[in-house]
Amino acid sequence: MGKKRFWILIGIGAFIVIFFILLSNVLDVGVKLREISPYVEYTFYGISILLFYVLIVNPIRVIALSPTFTVDAMLTDDTKRHKIYKDATQVLLKNNRLTDDDKELLKGSMNNHEELRNSLQTVFETTLKNEMNEVIVRNAKSVLVTTALSQNGNLDMLSVLAINLKMIREIVEVSGFRPSYPYLGKLSLNVMVTSLIAEGIEDIDMTEYMPTKIGETLTDIPFLKTISSSLIGGIANSLLTCRVGIITQKYLYNDNQLLDKKQIRRNAYKESVKLMPRIISEGLVAFPKGVASIFSRPFKKAAKKEENE
Repeated sequence: MGKKRFWILIGIGAFIVIFFILLSNVLDVGVKLREISPYVEYTFYGISILLFYVLIVNPIRVIALSPTFTVDAMLTDDTKRHKIYKDATQVLLKNNRLTDDDKELLKGSMNNHEELRNSLQTVFETTLKNEMNEVIVRNAKSVLVTTALSQNGNLDMLSVLAINLKMIREIVEVSGFRPSYPYLGKLSLNVMVTSLIAEGIEDIDMTEYMPTKIGETLTDIPFLKTISSSLIGGIANSLLTCRVGIITQKYLYNDNQLLDKKQIRRNAYKESVKLMPRIISEGLVAFPKGVASIFSRPFKKAAKKEENE
């Protein structure tokens, strides 16, 4: 119980830190706008409060109020486990994303504990997993494009924060469940760290981490240097967003005990590697195809290696 309470407090703390960081940025901009007109400043504060509710508070509200599918690892009573699985099945049967075959599979397994568990695992690992992966890809692409085009660390932080919360909310809506509160605490910490990293990436000179000749070439051509740094920053942020999405899936599986930890870790790594080439190639449609191909090549090789294994 103490460990659960610790992570819940960590989550609350992360939200408070995010709130004060955003408040500080809003006040800084407000002070500058005051020089134009107090009315402009107050209008900006009003818009900021509205955006804070829509982009931050509302997704958190939707996530927190969603049902959870939690099976205690210490629970050995099959009757109680069966009841939890049946309650979860009733929620899933109302999910419009499930196919008719999925629903028939769940209904046909309702009276057998082991069959119902296997049916739930099948639905989670096929239809729902594919839907959740689509959510992750879509939001990771948004992060890539937004942070690659933006040249402002504060804007990157806000974009990554808002898109990550939106992604978690959509994963919860697709699955029909949310992770337990301790896992939400861990997720909050992940989202906060990802947002802060996004803010710092803008100030990193990416050419310093490239091979010497390539770095010198890009340094000599400022336009290419700017594009490369922006692209690498966007890809880094999208990779972190993809990781948050996979972690959210992982916590759902952890909660419902449908997969063991070894399966979860392996699936999380494989999925993130497999999704990145698609995220990069689709996210960089505004850039030359050759550029997208170069940046996605390492992920394609890793994904191919994983498939061969």
